Amino acid sequence: MNLPPSDSFVVPAIDIGPYVREGDDDERARVAREIDEACSRVGFVQILGHGIPDPVVDGLASAVDDFFGLPMENKQRYRVVGANRGYSPPKSESLSLSLGVESASRMNDFFEAFNVGVEARSFTHLDLSEDDYGLNVWPDVPGFEERVQSYFAEAARVARTLTRIFADALGQDPDYFERLTDHSIDVLRMNNYALPEGAVDLDGDLTGMGEHTDFGIVTVLWADRVAGLQVLGSDGLWHDVEPLPGALLVNLGDLTARITDDRWMSTLHRVKPPIVDGHIKRRRSVAFFHDGNVDAVVSTLPEYAGPEPYEPILIRDHIKAKLAGSRHGKVNTAAVREAARVLAATGESRA
Repeated sequence: MNLPPSDSFVVPAIDIGPYVREGDDDERARVAREIDEACSRVGFVQILGHGIPDPVVDGLASAVDDFFGLPMENKQRYRVVGANRGYSPPKSESLSLSLGVESASRMNDFFEAFNVGVEARSFTHLDLSEDDYGLNVWPDVPGFEERVQSYFAEAARVARTLTRIFADALGQDPDYFERLTDHSIDVLRMNNYALPEGAVDLDGDLTGMGEHTDFGIVTVLWADRVAGLQVLGSDGLWHDVEPLPGALLVNLGDLTARITDDRWMSTLHRVKPPIVDGHIKRRRSVAFFHDGNVDAVVSTLPEYAGPEPYEPILIRDHIKAKLAGSRHGKVNTAAVREAARVLAATGESRA
C-alpha cells in the first residue's frame, strides 16, 4: 500500500552567513546548533547566505546548457574509460548498485552527466596517483572550462565552510575535518535529465536517478526548481524536495554517517522523471562532492560510537566500491546498512 507523504517532513533552511562573513560567536553557535538538528533529523538542509555570486551560478548554468545541447556524437567524444571524469550518456549508470541493491525497475538511470574534479597534479607536494584523482577532459565549448572552474572554486569554499560548521556542531577541534580533506577527492558532476520535453505517458518505474546515498563527507547541490528530487524521510516515505530561490541543497555522505555512527544521516535520495501536470520538464543539477583524502582512514568518533560501530575504512576503498557499483555494474557488497535501508523502504516492490 502506497501511503501519501507526511506533511511534517521539512528540509530546514539555514543561513550560514555568520560563518561566511566571520560573524560573532553567538551567531555561529546558533548556526552549528541548527546544522546539528538538521543533520540528525533529516540529513538534508537548504543553505542560504553561502556567498556564491549570482553571475557565477548563471555562468555554470549556461555552461551546462552549452555542453548538453551538443549533438550526442560530439558528447560521446568526451567519455573516459575507468575514471570518474568526462561524459556519461543516458542509461550508462545504475546508482542503486552502489548500495548493493538491484534497481527495482531493472533499468539504468535515465540521465546524462559530465564530471570534472581535482587532479593529483593539483597537489605538487604530494605523491598522488591519477588512478585515484583522474585527469579532466574539457569539451571544445567556448568558455566552458572557465565558467565551470569559477563555480568549482566557490563550491569548494562552501563545502569547507560546512565542514568547519560540522566540527563545531560535533564538538570537535576546528581542524578535525581539515585533517581528512586537505587533499580531498572533490568532484563536480553536472547532470541533465535527458528525457525529451513535452506531454508524456510513462511507465511508473522509469527512473531518472536510482535511490542512493552519496559517497563522501558532504555534497553541495545546485538544482533547477523543478520537481524530481525525492528524499526518504524517517517515516519511510519519499518526499519531493525543491530548493528555495537562491538556496543550495546540502546533504551528508556515507563517511560523515560513519564518523557519527549514523547519528547524522546519510539520507537516501533519488530522482524521478520531472513531470509537471503530465508534461516532462527539463531538469538540471550540479553536485559538488567533497569526499575526503584518498589515503585517510575514517573512524567513528568514540563519543558517538554505539554497541556495533562502523569499522574504520580507507576512503580510497570506500569510494572505489561505490563507483564500481554505479559506473561498472558491480554490486557493492560492503554497503550493508545502506542496502538494508533501501530494502526496508521499498520492500513491497522487491518482494
